[in-house]
Amino acid sequence: MYQLIIFDWDGTIMDSAQKISNCIQASARDVGLDAPTSEQAKSIIGLGLIEALRRLFPSASDSQINAMIGAYKHHFVTADDTEQKLFDGVAQGLQLLEDSGAVLAVATGKSRVGLDRAFAGLDLTHHFIASRCADETRSKPHPQMLLEILDFTAIDPDKAIMVGDTTFDLDMAANAQMAGLGAGYGVHSEQMLLDSKALAVMQNFNDIIAWFLDGRVEKAYA
Repeated sequence: MYQLIIFDWDGTIMDSAQKISNCIQASARDVGLDAPTSEQAKSIIGLGLIEALRRLFPSASDSQINAMIGAYKHHFVTADDTEQKLFDGVAQGLQLLEDSGAVLAVATGKSRVGLDRAFAGLDLTHHFIASRCADETRSKPHPQMLLEILDFTAIDPDKAIMVGDTTFDLDMAANAQMAGLGAGYGVHSEQMLLDSKALAVMQNFNDIIAWFLDGRVEKAYA
């Protein structure tokens, strides 16, 4: 039974993979590097931006990485108009989990500015007791994000679970001695998620909510 449910953001709560991919490709072209394929760009979603770019461009210089970071932020905030939206069922599902007594949190590869920007356009912030971002702690799959959330909430790891669409999320959960649930509608395949010790892999957000409400949630701070 779980008292604390921690969600990834991009690819789990928000359907934003195509926008992120487009902005990574554009930022590479801006600094004169060969753009990765869309599939390659999507494969690193979940990591912090610096870690993601270093994985995609292992031979890039520090100055090129820094230039890409600036270009990426420009495209994401200003230049790219690719739609991003919540996955179906998110708003209602979060409310159902909260009503069941669970406490909710976010652990994301986004920057704090990026997550706050996303929160500002949505009526979701009140659902989350805590959030951690890649630029204020260690990037996934290091467990520090989750350990800080566990410490803040004073909930034991065996009463907490990470929900995410990438192996980075599930490996982070394993590194924190927590369970993980796979969101199979995101960027990593069902088999990849299962190989990273997902308890199960759900194919849409409504199925995630149904899985939890099938006797797997207990009230926190009862």
